[in-house]
Amino acid sequence: MSHLDAVLARLDADLDASLERLFHLLRIPSISTDPAYAADCRRAADWLVEDLAGMGFDASARATEGHPIVVAHDRSASGPSALFYGHYDVQPVDPLDLWEHDPFAPFIQTRPDGTRCIRARGAADDKGQVMTFVEACRAWKAVAGALPVPVSILIEGEEESGGKHLPPFMRAHADELRADIGLICDTGMWSAEVPAITTMLRGLCGEEIVITAADRDLHSGGYGSAAANPNHILARILADLHDDRGRVTIPHFYDGVHELPEAIRRQWADLGFDVEGFLGPIGLGVPAGEQERSALEMIWSRPTAEVNGMGGGYQGAGFKTVIPSKASAKVSFRLVFDQDPHEVRRHFRDFVRARIPADCKVDFIEHGSGRAQAFDTAAAPFEKARRALSAEWGVEAPFIGCGGSIPVTREFKEGLGMDVILAGFGLEDDRIHSPNEKYEMESFRKGARAWARILAALAA
Repeated sequence: MSHLDAVLARLDADLDASLERLFHLLRIPSISTDPAYAADCRRAADWLVEDLAGMGFDASARATEGHPIVVAHDRSASGPSALFYGHYDVQPVDPLDLWEHDPFAPFIQTRPDGTRCIRARGAADDKGQVMTFVEACRAWKAVAGALPVPVSILIEGEEESGGKHLPPFMRAHADELRADIGLICDTGMWSAEVPAITTMLRGLCGEEIVITAADRDLHSGGYGSAAANPNHILARILADLHDDRGRVTIPHFYDGVHELPEAIRRQWADLGFDVEGFLGPIGLGVPAGEQERSALEMIWSRPTAEVNGMGGGYQGAGFKTVIPSKASAKVSFRLVFDQDPHEVRRHFRDFVRARIPADCKVDFIEHGSGRAQAFDTAAAPFEKARRALSAEWGVEAPFIGCGGSIPVTREFKEGLGMDVILAGFGLEDDRIHSPNEKYEMESFRKGARAWARILAALAA
């Protein structure tokens, strides 16, 4: 029996013990955004340090101005090195009355069809995911006496509250943390039966515009038509953002937007994405973006311009006939490939200014930005990891995109010069950030086995 076969057998035999370890971590209410739970965040970090040190890792909880960051190393093996990232902090549990059980009293729920899941805050986001990797390392060390490749582990305690202390920490300790490949588990599968590796994350640019016309709200009977109405101006600007085919009309907006590689396009087409099943549950049925693009392209590999909020004039109960002095809107852009968020912001502001009447003014409020991240799937570690996932689930694992952003990948890519394999085992219905969070038992069991296979594959 090879080491890998024995490691997989060890994971199966040790499942009950690994669940108890996970449950111990889940019982700690490490809510990072609430200062009342600062001691619990420290307790979670200390528990992880003790667990990792007990396996032979050189582990410590590093102090920051916020919650501690857990760093652990086992570099006794030779070969390509890996840096694994996760987070031990969790979201608040409010509203508590919507929970069907104590959020910090984990248990296994068995459904009528025999499937099982772990119920607790943090079960899927991210303690359960973190422990799949930790358990894979534990099994390798128990069976083979060592890991297949050098491994470092980085587990932060502020991901759910902004994570502002992690980037400077990573920059200050870049030489210590740098590895050949990054591993992140804070993502999901394509479906309950099909694992996936996320290789594309969209960037973000946020802008708020405030249009001012008159120096005060005006009586619409006395000034109607004669005075500029900022609500009208704002509505025209926002309507101009897209043409009738769903394409964004801001000049130079598509600079840096490339076409998908044909191999990825075919792979996405073969996923059999159900548009009606995606939009139907939210009461919609027709994709609203670029009409010549598939729905998966719209949410994974195409940029967006979305109006997130609007305000202007009287919005209270009843009716008030005024022409408002000000109107505002918050607009966000999801960015892809090589789009520069600073250039997008500049071109958007020029677009808005060109539509402001001479006797009115516009102010802009910046709300942050970040570039998209994409990883080269032709690089050897990605294909090795994809084959390892495929072997565990018995189906071909695809490379997929993600409509959102995972800020820490930018620190891996730009700060440490590393590509990142994003291979998590969460599902869409895990209710992360919501009451009654859960993590499928198969996600936990097969996730640990998958990481054991990926570590072996990276060493090959």
